[in-house]
Amino acid sequence: MGRLDGKVAIVTGGAGGIGEATSRALAREGASVAVVDIDAEGAARVAEAIGASGGVAVGIGTDLSEETEVASAIEAVVTRYGRLDVLHNNAALTDSDFLDRDTQVTDLAVDVWDRTLAVNLRSQMLTCKHAIPEMVRTGGGSIANMSSGASLKGDRTRTAYGVSKAGVNTLTMYVASSHGKQGIRANTIVPGLIITQAVRAHLNEKILGVLGRSTLTPYLGQPDDIADLVVFLASDESRYITGQMIVIDGGMSAHVGSFGQDEK
Repeated sequence: MGRLDGKVAIVTGGAGGIGEATSRALAREGASVAVVDIDAEGAARVAEAIGASGGVAVGIGTDLSEETEVASAIEAVVTRYGRLDVLHNNAALTDSDFLDRDTQVTDLAVDVWDRTLAVNLRSQMLTCKHAIPEMVRTGGGSIANMSSGASLKGDRTRTAYGVSKAGVNTLTMYVASSHGKQGIRANTIVPGLIITQAVRAHLNEKILGVLGRSTLTPYLGQPDDIADLVVFLASDESRYITGQMIVIDGGMSAHVGSFGQDEK
């Protein structure tokens, strides 16, 4: 018996990285998983791999910044599986070329600002908007929204990204406050450094080394670390946890400055 037997989950941005790891983990625990991503081929690939491993999954190509597409995707999931219990909002813009255009505010192009908020924040609002009624219909559900450590502190670049993720933090608290009595739990996951292909594409080994020395654990975060947290938040084991920002960063935010800069 899996912890999520009988539950139905949607994972956005599920075609790779953290989303793929989470989709696989939810399926291993017994959930039927909808892998939703703008990369339809990637979503189908992940769903097929889950099926080959004995799980239940479907891939759905969706532009999550468009309300009609979000509504259609959620309707398709409910039609296929009969219910919706878990929503993991993981989709975000991580393309290195795009992130390089997300600069300090005085140089920031409006199209970069608008697209970042549309994909990183509006998508989470839209999925919550259309998923919550389906969850309420069958007794409630759990929403795990993905934020970032960039939402908690300022930096000299990636302004739009940080602001979009700060919006996710607030959105989650409003969802939890508005729908808690209907059985909806909503929490924000605030990851630190998680080693994905996207991270390796825009952080060189020197920077990774500095960040690694600032991490209190003897290892850096992996997608499965986030996936395990999502499984916990999706399960009944976390039934009294809602409206929270849960930081998962190997202790990086627990101290000031960097460790090991003079390390031999």
